Amino acid sequence: MARTRSSAVTRAVRRAGARLVWLFTGYRFAPSKAPDEPTIFVGAPHTSNTDFFLMLAIAWELDVRIKFLIKDSWLRGPFSGLIRALGGVAVDRGDPAGLVDQLLGGMRAGTVSHLVVTPEGTRGGGSGYWKSGFYRIAQAAGMPVTLGYVDGDRRVAGLGPSLRMTGDVRADMDRIRAFYADKSGVRPENRVEPRLRAEDPPGEHPAAAA
Repeated sequence: MARTRSSAVTRAVRRAGARLVWLFTGYRFAPSKAPDEPTIFVGAPHTSNTDFFLMLAIAWELDVRIKFLIKDSWLRGPFSGLIRALGGVAVDRGDPAGLVDQLLGGMRAGTVSHLVVTPEGTRGGGSGYWKSGFYRIAQAAGMPVTLGYVDGDRRVAGLGPSLRMTGDVRADMDRIRAFYADKSGVRPENRVEPRLRAEDPPGEHPAAAA
């Protein structure tokens, strides 16, 4: 009984936190269904630091416990305890292969279920490609990819469909591009079209040829 009461209190606190995020950001929650199984959440278009709070609000609304990747330096600072409690997982950028092994181990052990990955940066320019980590982790773990979104035009955020990555990178990314085609992000000028480097021959990018 005590565990049930504690769980209900936790849910109420998380829902209250979500309401505060919607209030202060001016966004609203687009009715969404929580995934039925562990999944890789893609948070896109990732164009602003506001996305982090919207991501948390979506998870809290759906009562989904998430993990998210964050630079390891953040977990050595004064806010490390709070960040871990929210679901932060340290990223050692010097050892990307070790990170994948770490995440897969956590998924097998049940300590990591829903993992949020933001495949673009918050600054304009860059390579013009999404980072491919979400794709590689999803394939290695045998998990679907759930398309989380932020749409600045309609001021809404929520979850879209869950897709299985087939190994046909271009076909998989075509489906992802179709979903995000009308999603602008908080700062549309920072939006990066969903595209992985593996789709294009070396040195070639469709945007550059346009």
